[in-house]
Amino acid sequence: MFIETEQTPNPMTLMFRPGQKVTGADGVDIPTPEAAEASPLAAALFALGDVDRVFFGHDFVSVTRNPAGADWPALKPQILGVLVDHFTSGAPLFTGAVQEAATDDDPADADIVMQIRELIETRVRPQVAEDGGDIVYRGFRQGTVFLEMQGACSGCPSSTMTLKMGIESLLKYYVPEVLDVRAV
Repeated sequence: MFIETEQTPNPMTLMFRPGQKVTGADGVDIPTPEAAEASPLAAALFALGDVDRVFFGHDFVSVTRNPAGADWPALKPQILGVLVDHFTSGAPLFTGAVQEAATDDDPADADIVMQIRELIETRVRPQVAEDGGDIVYRGFRQGTVFLEMQGACSGCPSSTMTLKMGIESLLKYYVPEVLDVRAV
């Protein structure tokens, strides 16, 4: 099995493409070893010791390393071994339910929320997935959109620029009710 490896804008995160579907349309962020209980693959990656975060995208796995741990030349072969073992075995990605975070919306803003969600799904998420991450809608209150940065986007040095200069500008342009965008 050949797994393609790509750098991301976040130097602590690499994207691994196994050449097959990893998840359905939505990504799944596994930010801690405790959250990895539902996924044997995530648990195996965290068991390597120097992994800080795992993100499963549609056709990729992003792995964020601990800055104080092993560097990529030492960690990458270990990750590749875990990924090859998992995908060649045909084991399921999840054996339990994954908790989904709730959104914080005012029901009176339903039309605005629908516009925001549509823009995020069609214009933002596909672009960020190319860099090994995801941005998920978490709420809209009093003109502020709350988004969660996942995968390579979480902790990325350029994430603030992406959030403010890219996503905030886009949302303000198409949805005048949007005044601010913040990461949660």
